[in-house]
Amino acid sequence: MESTPTLPVPSTQAAGWWWAALGMLCFSFTLPATRLAVPEFGSYLVGFGRSALAGVLALALLLILREKVPERRHWRGLLIVAVGTVFGFSIFTALALRTVPASHGAVVVGLLPAMTAIAAVLLARERPRPVFWLVCALGVVAVLVFAAVQGAGQLSAGDLYMLLAVVLAAAGYAEGGRLAREMGGWRVVSWALAFSLPVSMLATFLSPWPAHLPSLTACLAFGYVSLFSVFLGFFAWYKGLAMGGVARAGQVQLLQPVLTVLWSALLLNEQIGAATVVASLFVVGTALLSRLTR
Repeated sequence: MESTPTLPVPSTQAAGWWWAALGMLCFSFTLPATRLAVPEFGSYLVGFGRSALAGVLALALLLILREKVPERRHWRGLLIVAVGTVFGFSIFTALALRTVPASHGAVVVGLLPAMTAIAAVLLARERPRPVFWLVCALGVVAVLVFAAVQGAGQLSAGDLYMLLAVVLAAAGYAEGGRLAREMGGWRVVSWALAFSLPVSMLATFLSPWPAHLPSLTACLAFGYVSLFSVFLGFFAWYKGLAMGGVARAGQVQLLQPVLTVLWSALLLNEQIGAATVVASLFVVGTALLSRLTR
């Protein structure tokens, strides 16, 4: 009797980690780009408008490929993805970045891996090994140290908006990673955006519009968060979570605060001190350790 071939789990997990890293790289530009767009477009127009533009692109892609509407058993999960990533993270980060620097927001976003791991246990029913949780705790400590260095110890309204964005995004990430195993990552984000399109379009038109034509820089930033932060970045991200495991592959996002602070310095001229570099290296170290805890 011919034996059934087995799936090479370690190599699949490794590939998932790299796909998740590509998605994380796209997301690392989100806060600086949002910070560039918000002053000229406004928080609500950036928050809803990027979801509306991405939704139009997603719907066009689904129609061109003649994709079938997802089964009803997937609708609840797509709703969680839409609330968490299409609306929640987009809107609350846009509101937060009215008052806090992008590098400051990056510190709070550094809590996403831990929150995603917790959401994976609750939603995707994953059970990582105890050593994984130890490394995850080290990552949280690293982020808290990073926050202290950046002066994030005192919570402001912007901090609270960022924390809410992180909690909602974590739920969307975990549920999206679970659905991606059945539907494929690009279908998950495309259908979540398409289903959300009536709400995002209406909210976009009702949002305050700028009195003057925004600058080219603001327009390019708005285009980036619409095309990559809400749409194409999730193609790679959900594929990575599906292949590598939501909790494990999601730990690559520990690197995101480091990259976001770097882009903030280069694009927004925000200052980076020596202590920030030390804290960043510690964050990178915990991300590498989490990669080894299979």
